[in-house]
Amino acid sequence: MATDSPPADRRRWLALAVVMTASFMDLVDVTIVNIAMPSIQRDIDASFSVLQWLSEGYALAFAIGLITGGRLGDIYGRKKIFLLGMGGFTLASMLCGIVSDPQLLVAARVLQGLMGAMMVPQVLSIIHVTFPAHERGKVFGMFGAVVGLGAVSGPLLGALLTQWNLFGLEWRPIFLINLPVGIAGLLLGRRFIIESKAPRAMKLDLVGVALASVGLLMLLYPLTQGREHDWPVWGFVSMACSVPMFVAFVLYERHKTRKDGSPLVELSLFKVKSFAAGIGVQLTFGLTSGIFFLVWTLYMQIGLGWSALRAGLTGVPFSLAVSAAAGMSVQKLVPRFGRKVLQAGALIMAAGVLTYIWEAEHYGADIKSWQMALPLIVMGAGMGLIVAPITDAVLSEVPREHAGSASGLINTTQQLGNAVGLGLVSVAFFGVVDNADPRTRPVSDIFGEAFTHSLWWVAGGLVLVFGLMFLLPKRRAAETVADEPQEQEQELVAA
Repeated sequence: MATDSPPADRRRWLALAVVMTASFMDLVDVTIVNIAMPSIQRDIDASFSVLQWLSEGYALAFAIGLITGGRLGDIYGRKKIFLLGMGGFTLASMLCGIVSDPQLLVAARVLQGLMGAMMVPQVLSIIHVTFPAHERGKVFGMFGAVVGLGAVSGPLLGALLTQWNLFGLEWRPIFLINLPVGIAGLLLGRRFIIESKAPRAMKLDLVGVALASVGLLMLLYPLTQGREHDWPVWGFVSMACSVPMFVAFVLYERHKTRKDGSPLVELSLFKVKSFAAGIGVQLTFGLTSGIFFLVWTLYMQIGLGWSALRAGLTGVPFSLAVSAAAGMSVQKLVPRFGRKVLQAGALIMAAGVLTYIWEAEHYGADIKSWQMALPLIVMGAGMGLIVAPITDAVLSEVPREHAGSASGLINTTQQLGNAVGLGLVSVAFFGVVDNADPRTRPVSDIFGEAFTHSLWWVAGGLVLVFGLMFLLPKRRAAETVADEPQEQEQELVAA
């Protein structure tokens, strides 16, 4: 870091509140949209592909911009880039809340993702320069609690805001609520956040960003839009051409490494077997999560006709199980059993998915929220055993000097997996819906079949995750990258 921690100042707690609020806003906006999608569809006549892009566009923009956002803060000042990102995020939230055109709503969500990618990477760096070393343990504990609260509260907050229909605005308050929060954050942040830069910041890799962005769009755009156009030839050509684009990206990254040592992706990290396997785990786990959470919402609200509030409350047992299992995993289980805990998490989550499949097929349209509680608790427990310790396991054999780059790449990969999973919903879920005849079958049956078909994809992904975990270290090495404070903070961001 560029500066030593400043003398203790009561104002630092206001700075902490600002950056934690920013993290909370980002985490909530990742999940809050899913629960409001049926309301959005009805209100602005959005197609199903638009609904996919509302989540997919955010995840993709956030993932692509994440590493570059961190470097911008190192170069130009973390406070400056944080406030710029927070201001842009607030503006994008306002645009999301006032537009009525589906395409403009997607564009605003993409802008939200890009601004989040500028804002979020600065948070832990700002905390580091704001608090003296002896206070950071307590502060990072508080930060972890806020992260957990944001992930848990998003769906329920979205359900409440949609159900209440404040001022007749339908779903729009899920975005507009960010305006007063963002404005207050900007005013307080400008006054109380301390500016800092990195003494030896890596250079930007804008060419790498462009190549990766084009390659991903060539893959994901036809995957998401193809079904609406009856899977045209140009879509398959575009997906095939994404492969040489990714090859060009890898070649350029090698060139960038030789030129100035500032590539977007440190390719030498993939020579570490456990890291390469961990990236595969993160990508696949993000993919399965992307599929599940979107089709789950569509199944409950469109297929079963449930309200947003009922759907949001149905997910509470899942969120509570994730939180409980995550805490137990890190504090008690992983130190004793190592990698086996993560593998058990994948198998437990898969068991929950299979239970959900059985219940959805057995009860059909008459399924109740309380009947879903069992598979959701099992799935949540399995997810909690994975999400908390996975970053530490993936980083355990990474050289200390590359810990920061590796942490950023882990988080980016999970977001990319989520975006790919959302794109695959076109095949896993809507492929079944499109082949069914609504004149001969009720919508609840069609969406129920599409839901269970998608869950088989999720179960298959979890089996792959379980297999890849055999390449992770059995136990944490005695001497690890976590020995340095900054690297611990980087790992917390990735987690």
